[in-house]
Amino acid sequence: MVFDKSENRVALVTGASRLNGIGAAICQRLAADGIDIFFTYWSKYDSQQPWGVNPHEPEILKKEIEKQNVRCFKKEIDLANPENITELLSIVIDKMGTPSILVNNAAYSTNASYKDIDSDLLDQHYNINLRLTTLLSSQFARLYDKKEGGRIISLTSGQFKGPMNNELAYAATKGGIDALTITLAAELKEKGITVNAVNPGPTDTGWMDEDTKKTLSKKFLNCQINQPEDIAQVISFLVSKEADRITGEVIHIGGGFYS
Repeated sequence: MVFDKSENRVALVTGASRLNGIGAAICQRLAADGIDIFFTYWSKYDSQQPWGVNPHEPEILKKEIEKQNVRCFKKEIDLANPENITELLSIVIDKMGTPSILVNNAAYSTNASYKDIDSDLLDQHYNINLRLTTLLSSQFARLYDKKEGGRIISLTSGQFKGPMNNELAYAATKGGIDALTITLAAELKEKGITVNAVNPGPTDTGWMDEDTKKTLSKKFLNCQINQPEDIAQVISFLVSKEADRITGEVIHIGGGFYS
């Protein structure tokens, strides 16, 4: 694939707080393709997860991206607040110009089954996984005026490949991204924006212990668990010129994985 740095393409990537995460890998790969990067993160969420958070990692990521000789800005922002979505796009445009690529990577996930789910927990998942994805994608599309080359890519989790036990709120809200992708792709055809979703499959981003890795690796055809770079490679293709005719698709990067 050939990328022209003179195009000054700008990608907005949400949820890139950890160096070993999918968001960071996407930022670094797109930067290597000559694309300017604006990424968001929200340390408060990661600090509540088992993997924790290093507060210095977003700055480290920014410096790594800048080594690719592209522009990079970052913003810590709570995108569960819908008012911050408009503010975010204003900041991106002010600093970098109108983005042509949006990667909806931010997610909210906690364990919950039918036995313990409640309205607050469901809202927390909905606010990030579906409401943010829908509103940010819609506002991004309204601002886009180049008539071709626009890209929206949302990360899903393969909810229609099989059940996700004890993750009812996550499965329900992430599953909505599949439906959103198909309908939004049809609506944005006239604006020259393709809309796709990517299901990373089980990916080693720091949440797996050795027993989990051993168990999961046996379910891949090549016995190798997905790495964040594998996901970033597919997204690199989807934002390229060669992917102009791919839209409304949910792409599964399963490596032959079976549950």
